[in-house]
This record gives sequence, structure tokens and C-alpha cells, in this order.
Amino acid sequence: MLHEYRDEISQLKQSNAHFAKIFEKHNELDQKAKDADEGRLHLSDAELEVIKKEKLLLKDEALKLIIEFKKAQN
Repeated sequence: MLHEYRDEISQLKQSNAHFAKIFEKHNELDQKAKDADEGRLHLSDAELEVIKKEKLLLKDEALKLIIEFKKAQN
């Protein structure tokens, strides 16, 4: 997720507990979606859609925090 901000993500995970929680939850949901897509986890289409939407919301929130962090660094 957001690989172009690798350095910022690393710093935020260490200094911002809320960001770390968002990042961890996104990764958990990403793994669930991959497992479902690859047949290791059986989810309905509706359940998978909910997971993917939640992932997007978390990604948006993480990006907002990254942008705020970058602005504060300048």
C-alpha cells in the first residue's frame, strides 16, 4: 500500500499509533481479499465487497495522514 511513501510510512508507524493501527488493519483486510481471490478463504461476493470498500477507506485515511505528515516536515 502506498509504496511511494515507504519512508513516511515507516516513520509514521513508529510515531503514530493510530496510523499503525490503520496500516495493520489494511494489511489484514488485504490478506483476506487475496485469500478469497485465491480460494483459501470462502466469502460471498457481498462480504468481499465490504472488505474491499473498508480497505479503500483505510487507504484514504492513511494517505491523508501521510500528506499531513509530509506537510509538517516542510
